[in-house]
Amino acid sequence: MIKPIIAVFAGGTSAEREVSLGSGRAAALALARSFPTRFFEVVGPAIPAGVDAARHVVFSTLHGTFGEDGGMQRLLDAAGIQYAGCDAVSSGLTMDKARTKEAVAAGGGRVVPGIFFEAAALPTVDAVVAEWGEHLVVKPNSEGSSVGLSLISSRAELVAKLASIKMGSWLLERRIVGRELSVGVLGGKALGVVEIRPKSGVYDFASKYTKGLTEYFAPAPLDPAHTQAAQAAAELAFAACGCRDYARVDFMLSARQELYLLEINTLPGMKETSLLPMSARCVGLDFSRLVRELVAPSLGRFQEAATSRLRL
Repeated sequence: MIKPIIAVFAGGTSAEREVSLGSGRAAALALARSFPTRFFEVVGPAIPAGVDAARHVVFSTLHGTFGEDGGMQRLLDAAGIQYAGCDAVSSGLTMDKARTKEAVAAGGGRVVPGIFFEAAALPTVDAVVAEWGEHLVVKPNSEGSSVGLSLISSRAELVAKLASIKMGSWLLERRIVGRELSVGVLGGKALGVVEIRPKSGVYDFASKYTKGLTEYFAPAPLDPAHTQAAQAAAELAFAACGCRDYARVDFMLSARQELYLLEINTLPGMKETSLLPMSARCVGLDFSRLVRELVAPSLGRFQEAATSRLRL
């Protein structure tokens, strides 16, 4: 049996580059306790030099564009390199928030009411307010870490926000007020439920990455029925989008106790203090054991590919 080297990818070209570098360093240190491991800093839209299908299994911590959208995954597939996490198809699907909502709704999940639109075809303010009121969320369709997210509380704010949009694809949704929850999924099975309480009331980029601005409760202080409902909803979303190996699924639990999907993150943050590791600790998986579990299926695929090459 060939023992591969774990190639940890971090950095990338998106707005989340620095976040990715932090995740990559933490994951590489943890993986190195169990496997031969090498850290690769990705600086462009290409597989780093020296990564070899016969020697490496990739554990990517790339976030955002080219990391989670299927771009790197397609390159790895073409090169015959095995990697942990979702494949190119499910990565591309879940990076597209509108398509994710369609897939989850088709599978029976509850999604936030709203519309998808292009910058070249903005919705009218009157139509939006008539349908969903003035308390809204506007966000890019294909960004992570709440990049570009805006909360709208009045018609005037909506007018200003729409006027500022000059390019790209966007989602406009009714704002759901309630408790934000996050659930890790490993091998199709939900881990623990984490509650996120930003002190500002908004879990935006600053609240996510500025120490002390958000409180986390792991496990979330929910009754057993709501915990089980969140876990079941996470498993449903994971399956509906064809996810593989692992992901993190985020929800809003409304005041009426209804769970609404927010997003699926196929390459979530991987510091020990990140949400997926928090979710794993709820069920007894410490960080070192978690990363071993995350990479295990790809090691199996590597061995299968190695066996196939020997038969040729």
